[in-house]
Amino acid sequence: MRIADLLRKKGSAVATVTPETTVTALLAGLAENNVGAMVVVAPDGSIAGIVSERDVVRRLNEHGPGLLDGPVSEIMTKLVASCTPDDSVDQLSVLMTQRRIRHVPVLADGRLAGIISIGDVVKNRMEQLEQSQEQLEAYISQG
Repeated sequence: MRIADLLRKKGSAVATVTPETTVTALLAGLAENNVGAMVVVAPDGSIAGIVSERDVVRRLNEHGPGLLDGPVSEIMTKLVASCTPDDSVDQLSVLMTQRRIRHVPVLADGRLAGIISIGDVVKNRMEQLEQSQEQLEAYISQG
């Protein structure tokens, strides 16, 4: 299965912030959108970074509550792993495992086209396993 297939099922909406967004506003956006990470988009539309709940917690532990008034650019991950709609879900699973990341933006022609989370990958795998089980049960019951 390709990433494009996953995006067709889940949609391509992506919660984003700008580098200047405060960490407090980021947290509000994470809660409002019920997501664990947001893509940081530069004024020209390119991806400047990605920031997750984990990034906030770790930096908050290091720097204290003053961090909440600072910009997202101070805590975001700048080297962003990405994939394309043509990549396979298996390739993405390997990337997520090797890099120990949970959210990967999807880029089509250099533009943000969606985001895939580890939850999306696991859900897809569970659906595949259920289909295989149903096929095996049907095969066995037909004798």
